[in-house]
Amino acid sequence: MAKHAKSSKTNVARLLDAAGVSYALVEYPVDEARLDATHVAESIGEDIKQVYKTLVLRGDRSGLFVCVVPGNKEIDLKKAARASGNKKAEMIHMKELHPSTGYIRGGCSPIGMKKALPTYFHEACLSFDEIFVSAGQRGLQLRIAPQALIEYVGAEITDLTVNP
Repeated sequence: MAKHAKSSKTNVARLLDAAGVSYALVEYPVDEARLDATHVAESIGEDIKQVYKTLVLRGDRSGLFVCVVPGNKEIDLKKAARASGNKKAEMIHMKELHPSTGYIRGGCSPIGMKKALPTYFHEACLSFDEIFVSAGQRGLQLRIAPQALIEYVGAEITDLTVNP
């Protein structure tokens, strides 16, 4: 059963407003059985290559960090570890996501986490004028210029995915 997101502004939107960063909020119906980027892309009528997922990882040296990758790609843990100054990295367990970030699966945004974490964007984002990332809740995406988002979160650009 699909649910719709509330139209009210999220913390992500309030933070961007306060910083003067331009963006748009895009609603889509939530399907609890399909919280993946493919469903989001289909629901908002956009190319999956422009819909980015926010992943939280733990490095063996640095602790938690964030990777933002295209929805049609798989993260390469070795590349993510290297980019973040770690020897090894792994995805955090789902039960750790909310306590660590304040977000739930399907609603994790690179903006407004409980604590600012080192963030890395896959380099492909720069080939688009706009990308989509979660606006901090299921059913709501943020349409934003990638460079503006990268500058706002203080992210680094690198290759983070398994090559096709």
